[in-house]
Amino acid sequence: MARNLDAKCRQCRREGEKLYLKGEKCFTEKCAFEKRDYAPGQHGQKQQRTSEYAGQLRAKQKIRRIYGVLEGQFRLTYKEAERRKGITGETLLQLLESRLDNIAYRMGFGASRAEARQVVRHNGILVNGRRVNIPSYQLRPGDTVEVAEKSRAQLRIKGAAEAAEVRGFPEWLQVDAKNLKGVFKTVPMRSEISATINESLVVELYSK
Repeated sequence: MARNLDAKCRQCRREGEKLYLKGEKCFTEKCAFEKRDYAPGQHGQKQQRTSEYAGQLRAKQKIRRIYGVLEGQFRLTYKEAERRKGITGETLLQLLESRLDNIAYRMGFGASRAEARQVVRHNGILVNGRRVNIPSYQLRPGDTVEVAEKSRAQLRIKGAAEAAEVRGFPEWLQVDAKNLKGVFKTVPMRSEISATINESLVVELYSK
């Protein structure tokens, strides 16, 4: 399975904001972004002039990094969003939010999307009572997601669930943190997804 092995803190610094790629560490003062909130590299602290294309590319890279999706996967997801009815950019984000690894993260079954993806890959997640180990699996409203019996004793999953419960869950999910189980109630509306994402720039990029 292909993965993005770039240092996660450098990815946040490149995008100029916290992307919460390292779980609980991102919520503490140990977060590298708190110490160096400028771009990585020798010239990271210099003010960069950005073109229209550069802005569009950065918007795409930011979304890819947030959801941990590789370039090929992202293009396929964009094509699917383009094919469906509705606003392409909004549909793109809804498809990314509906991925199993993202839902597992949102429900607190992993401290980060990368950790949730690992739980999925290791057969630790059940969808409607059946084991699914494909991180990109698209969930539908009404689907039940839970941690498999053999994985419930893992301390990292318990810890992530407890931390997520304290922070609160999205309105479009129904989560029972104690029993490590939840329901994907409905596809999130644009207003329920991060406002710092500019999906319209991605549409402009792929429309050229």
